[in-house]
Amino acid sequence: MSNLHLWDLETINQMDQRYRAQFINSLPGFKTPFLLGTQNQSGHTNLSIISSVTHLGSHPPLMSFIMRPNSVPRHSIENIKETGVFTLNAVPADRFKDAHQTSARYERDVSEFDACGFTALYEKDFAAPFVSESSLQIGLSLAQINHLDINGCDMVIGKIEIIKVPFNIVGADGSLKLEQLDLCSVTGLDSYHSHVKIGRLSYAKPDKKPSLID
Repeated sequence: MSNLHLWDLETINQMDQRYRAQFINSLPGFKTPFLLGTQNQSGHTNLSIISSVTHLGSHPPLMSFIMRPNSVPRHSIENIKETGVFTLNAVPADRFKDAHQTSARYERDVSEFDACGFTALYEKDFAAPFVSESSLQIGLSLAQINHLDINGCDMVIGKIEIIKVPFNIVGADGSLKLEQLDLCSVTGLDSYHSHVKIGRLSYAKPDKKPSLID
């Protein structure tokens, strides 16, 4: 495309810090934000919005997310290290403002569940709180934490222990019709969007073009 503008690394490095953060964070496009639910061994809860959740494998079922450097207190990672469990809860489209507010730097003794109007929900024998208002809830146990020397971040890897989702959105082949849950997507650090399905395609083969199946 002739209208593309080129930014080289030197130009990127000279950007204002906040401008660069927005610019680079927008590059991966639409992502699913999740509310990360944790609590410490004393039962104090914490809730934090994240947008770096990635599927790592299905057997065993693994998911990961990136935790920024410990330049400021990170209550979520502290809680995960203490209890070994956490939850990921997809953000309902009508609660995106409340979910975004969980990114504020509340004091350690303030629960974002209370401050931002969410309800903590517990399952038997699982110590981390789910978000009652979420229609896609995942409970995970800590598998490992990989420290990234290149930027000081930590990759937190969890093994899925619990999945809670409406049964009627699960397709016959196991696929999820997530567009029916009215969740939101996020681009960059603070732009939220609704989910709209374009179409589902058949399995790709070299000798056959994919066709719409749903």
